[in-house]
Order: sequence, then structure tokens, then C-alpha cells
Amino acid sequence: MPKIETYRWDAADYLNDEADRLAYLNAALEEGDPMLVAKALGDIARSRGMSQVAEQASRARASLHRSLSSGGDPEFGTVLSVLRALGLGLHAEPLQAAQPAGTMDSAGSHPETRRGGE
Repeated sequence: MPKIETYRWDAADYLNDEADRLAYLNAALEEGDPMLVAKALGDIARSRGMSQVAEQASRARASLHRSLSSGGDPEFGTVLSVLRALGLGLHAEPLQAAQPAGTMDSAGSHPETRRGGE
């Protein structure tokens, strides 16, 4: 049986322009998994050059690489610094999902506790 040669796949090798990087980060953000977002930021930083991003983010390269890799858990300040270094920002917008249970409606009451015509 012939030996199969495999290669390590690295997302950073395929993030060739800003549109790719932005789409990749937005996809990670939509998933809502903090570890995935950190990993995506690390992939994007490596695609741009980790040393350059670390310098612009005022972070040590090795520390930044560790915190933005699988299993890393960067502080929120680090995430914001890396986003700024990448020329990106963070903004909030309303989700277009059903109102979560336990939240108040526009009348200021909990919808599930209102009775019939009240």
C-alpha cells in the first residue's frame, strides 16, 4: 500500500486579503464561541505577520501567539489591542432573533407573566 503524504492545513495561508480576513473573523464572531474568535484572531495575525501585529498591539509576540492559539484565553484588552492593530473595530448591533425568555418587552413587563388582555 502506498504511503499517503499529508500536510498541515493552516488557515493563515489562505487569508490573502482584508476581505478574506474580515469574512473569517465575522464567521467566527457569528458562532459565538470565544475560543474560536481568539483562534481566528490568531490566524489573521499570523497571516499579517505576528511580530508586526504584536508590536502594533504593544504585546510580546510569544505571549500574543500563545493567547491567540488553540486553548488560549486572551484578556478582552488584548482582543481590543489586536483588533486595533489589524485596523478593525468592534461594535454592537441588535440581534435579529426572538426575544429571550425572561426579558422585558417594550411595555416594560415580562411577556410570559402577563395575563390575557393586560
